[in-house]
Amino acid sequence: MSSIINLSVQQLRQAANLKEKIAALEKELSQILGSTAAPVATRAPKKGGMSAAGRARIAAAARARWAKINAAKAVVKVAAPAKKKFKMSAAAKAKISAAAKARWAKIKAAKK
Repeated sequence: MSSIINLSVQQLRQAANLKEKIAALEKELSQILGSTAAPVATRAPKKGGMSAAGRARIAAAARARWAKINAAKAVVKVAAPAKKKFKMSAAAKAKISAAAKARWAKIKAAKK
C-alpha cells in the first residue's frame, strides 16, 4: 500500500469517501444487529504469578541452603593450618633498595 504522502488529491478524496461509506455501513449493520460495534476492551496480562508468601518461602529455603553450604565451608577452613608469611629483614630491604638505586643511576648516567 502506498504512503499517504504519495497520493494525489483525487486519490485522497476517494479514500475519504470510502471511509465515510464504511462508517455508514457499519452504523447500519449495528442498527440491524442491535448491538454496538465498539471494540471489546482486553485485559492486561497478569504480571508475576507469585504471592508474597510464596516468595518468602522460596527465600527462606534459599537462605537455609546457603547456610548449610557455608557451614560446611567453615569446617574445611578451620582444618587447614595457616601458612607462615615470609618477612624480609631490614638489611635485605636496604640491599635491594641500594641495588635498585645504583641501577637507575647507571641508566640516567647513560642517557646524558
